[in-house]
Amino acid sequence: MAKFKAAVVQASSITEDTSATVDKACALIAECGQKGVEVAVFPEAFIGGYPKGANFDIAIGVRTPAGRDEFRLYYDQAIDVPGKETQALGEAAREAKVFVVIGIIERDGGTLYCTVLFFGPDGALQGKHRKLMPTAAERLCWGFGDGSTLTTVETPWGTMGSVICWENYMPLMRMAMYAKGVSIYCAPTADDRDSWEATMRHVALEGRCFVLSACQYLKRSEFPEEMKNHITDKAEDVLMRGGSLIVDPLGRVVAGPDFNGETILLAELDTDDLARGKFDFDVAGHYARPDIFQLTVQERAMKAVQAIENA
Repeated sequence: MAKFKAAVVQASSITEDTSATVDKACALIAECGQKGVEVAVFPEAFIGGYPKGANFDIAIGVRTPAGRDEFRLYYDQAIDVPGKETQALGEAAREAKVFVVIGIIERDGGTLYCTVLFFGPDGALQGKHRKLMPTAAERLCWGFGDGSTLTTVETPWGTMGSVICWENYMPLMRMAMYAKGVSIYCAPTADDRDSWEATMRHVALEGRCFVLSACQYLKRSEFPEEMKNHITDKAEDVLMRGGSLIVDPLGRVVAGPDFNGETILLAELDTDDLARGKFDFDVAGHYARPDIFQLTVQERAMKAVQAIENA
């Protein structure tokens, strides 16, 4: 069939300066283009920042003025979709001729969402996916996505989709994505533990797909000074240590994991490996048992207010 060059970008946000982070993302996209990359995946919450170590000064039944102001600062760094930032990212993707998958913090009304954006090599914003289930304390600052953004996009090398961080531990979500025929499975994350590699290898084997996982390498110095950090206050201490990697459809790690700093990990991927993998296992096809197990997915947008016009 065809080969393509993929990259996972391991880099830090500048979490108190969204404009600077967008500029950094555009420069990294350009670098990917110069390296001949055709698909580039960035970490979770790259634009807007992943608030590792923050708690917005909240406890059960208690919110404080200081915590509200920390959230306001975080809210101000989020972006609208579409908006000037997405326009800049799309232009960078167009100039580099790269499919770009990038994690952002999306602002919609008074709610923030952990979102992934898909850009085509023509610069078009092809769609987005909002994280369905913020993990643990992430629920203090992010809303919940719904099934209307279980987005996939078509590439010359197969269908591409994204599952964010611990969504990858949701078996039914993985199955929903496999049923969409995802060949390029993007997993932006903030999980830098050693165990993440095993998760990504499992997903690759289960879905018989390429898995591209990108995590930030983030120091305290890139974290907002105005926001209290409950891990460390030492500028050179590492909050997220990376661990980005690329896995093929038989679970073989072909790039990474890397824990040494900011980097772009590259791999040439052969789409013939997709069929080789599906030969003996197709989880939504010949290895499924729909006579016993079936999954129903609600892909309608779930709005709090729906206007119904009088007849």
